[in-house]
Amino acid sequence: MKLKDVISQLEELCPPQFAMSWDNSGLQTGRYEQEVLTVCLAVDATTPVIEYAVREGADLLITHHPLLFSGIKSIHDRDFVGRRIIDLIRNDIACYAMHTNFDVMGMADAAADLLRLKDREVLEKTYEDDVSQEGIGRTGKLTEHMKLDDFAAFVKSAFHLEQVRVYGDPDDTVVTCAVLPGSGKDEIDLAIAAGADVMVTGDVNHHAGLDAVEKGIDLIDAGHYGVEKLFVPYMEDYLHRNLPSLETIAAPEGEPCRLI
Repeated sequence: MKLKDVISQLEELCPPQFAMSWDNSGLQTGRYEQEVLTVCLAVDATTPVIEYAVREGADLLITHHPLLFSGIKSIHDRDFVGRRIIDLIRNDIACYAMHTNFDVMGMADAAADLLRLKDREVLEKTYEDDVSQEGIGRTGKLTEHMKLDDFAAFVKSAFHLEQVRVYGDPDDTVVTCAVLPGSGKDEIDLAIAAGADVMVTGDVNHHAGLDAVEKGIDLIDAGHYGVEKLFVPYMEDYLHRNLPSLETIAAPEGEPCRLI
C-alpha cells in the first residue's frame, strides 16, 4: 500500500482541519508514493523509537507528538533532531504525526471511555461548523459517586499507571469529572465552569495544583505520557480494522522519568 493511501485513511479518522493552528500534525518525513507494509506506533519520535523502527524494518512511524514542532534551518548530525531526520530518510521510513487533531477526534473520548463518563460534553471547543462543535477534553458524570482517593485509585488502574499525583481533600466526593489528556493546567478554569468536581490531566505544577484546590476543584495528575499512551493501542486497533494488510508494531516506550 502506498503512503498516500495510508494517510488518506488516517485523515478519515482525524481530518487535518481539527488540528490547532500552532500544531504541526501530518507528514513529517517521507515519500507519498513509497510502499508501506509495516507501521511502527509510538507516542514520541525519540531516538530509541526511531532505532527500534529501523531494527524492525518499519516503513512508517506514526506518532502522537510531531517530530517537528517549529521551523528548522539546517539538518545535520550534530543536532539531535537533525540526526533523527537523517536516520528516518536514510532508512526510508516515513514519519506521520497525529497530534491535536487526534486529541479532538480520538483521544478525548477514548480517555472518557476508560473513566466511564456519562452525559459527556466537550471541555474546550476548538472547532465549530454548521454541523458540529468539537474540541479537546471531555466532562461527564461518573457511573458512581466516589471519594477523591478512591477515584484516584480508579484512574491509576484505568490507565495502567504506577502512580498519580492528587491535589485535594481525600474525602471529597467526586461526581462530575473533566479529563484532558496531556497538559491541561490552562483549562482548569474551564473545568470549574463546567461544574467538575475533579479534573484528570497531566503536567500540573505546584502553583496550578494549589490554586485549583483554592478555587474548589480537585486535580489528579496522571502524567502527560500516562494518559496519552492510549494513542498506541487505539491506533493499533484502528489500523487492524481499516487497513488489515498492514503489519503494526508498538515501540517499547515508558514514562520518560523515574522516581527513586
